[in-house]
Amino acid sequence: MENRINILYSDSAVAVAVKPPGLISESGDARASFASRLEDALGGAVFPVHRLDRETRGVMVYARTPEAARTLSGAFSSDGTEKIYLAVVLGRPELPEGEYRDLLYHDARRNKSYVVSCARRGVREAALRYRVSGSCGAGTLVAVRLLTGRTHQIRVQFASRGTPICGDRRYGGKSDENRWGCAGCGSRGIALACASLSFPHPVTGERMSFVSLPTGAPWDRFDTRAAIELI
Repeated sequence: MENRINILYSDSAVAVAVKPPGLISESGDARASFASRLEDALGGAVFPVHRLDRETRGVMVYARTPEAARTLSGAFSSDGTEKIYLAVVLGRPELPEGEYRDLLYHDARRNKSYVVSCARRGVREAALRYRVSGSCGAGTLVAVRLLTGRTHQIRVQFASRGTPICGDRRYGGKSDENRWGCAGCGSRGIALACASLSFPHPVTGERMSFVSLPTGAPWDRFDTRAAIELI
């Protein structure tokens, strides 16, 4: 787990930072909460307005006042923000680019999502666009633009098509040398990162955009900068 807080930007209304894998994005126990660590680094309260899975790394924005939190939360719920993810999947998607649409059910007790065939209580539509950027051995780098924001959405949608995210044991992405022909991703967490985030500033309305490319294994096998420009 990384201890250094990588703050990309901060002012009186917002703070933008890169969450490492292994920490929850919400407030809580300082040992497990990125929000709490960010508060310590900034010397003041922050308010979560969106989330990343514990195992996922990437760019996040936090509000620094309740008023900013309300405005940013509205932007996230009304498609006023844009997030681009990078993922290294095991195998290769059938098409070099496309759109996935599924019905997802999230089992809160097990904290796991499932692709299901019909609508029922608790089932929500999930959609994303992706584009393949390159392959190396058993891994394929894809850039992903979310059209909806569901729990574990990217992870379960790719896994359901036989291309789980590298290192994602929950959804079948265990690095198995016999199956995938590789000794492992060498990544802490899973090979999924929110690499780009843009949103309207809650006070000025100015469009704010931030990029933080993941580094280390397995990312250093690919041109991640080119990947986020594809989608």
